[in-house]
Amino acid sequence: MQMMMPTGEFKVLSNHIYEFKKGVRNLVLYTLDVRHEEMACRRLEGAGIEYLKQRVNERNVNFYFGEPECLNVIRTFIDRPLNKLTPEEDFMLGTLLGYDIRKQCSRYCERKGRMAYSPSVATTAI
Repeated sequence: MQMMMPTGEFKVLSNHIYEFKKGVRNLVLYTLDVRHEEMACRRLEGAGIEYLKQRVNERNVNFYFGEPECLNVIRTFIDRPLNKLTPEEDFMLGTLLGYDIRKQCSRYCERKGRMAYSPSVATTAI
């Protein structure tokens, strides 16, 4: 007997697909229970959307889907968990996912061990 994807999860996936198709997002990262992996694959394939999967743990799987150029970048680091990404890879992923660029810059600086920009300091020597 095949398990149906819960309505809430299906709605979230459908919304991500809608946003991608409308050009709101170039890349989507969606994490869901492995029990619904096959259904998500069928849904993405049915919509003609390229995707990559990454097992998170025993219970969850990450789906990356979107533009082929974005997925090509993701392929360069999908071989390890997200918490093992370099600061540069983390920055690229966040940027590709459409996260706030200023926050991504601050996060990058923090991960590199450098002070983030402070409005009280106009210039900093490199």
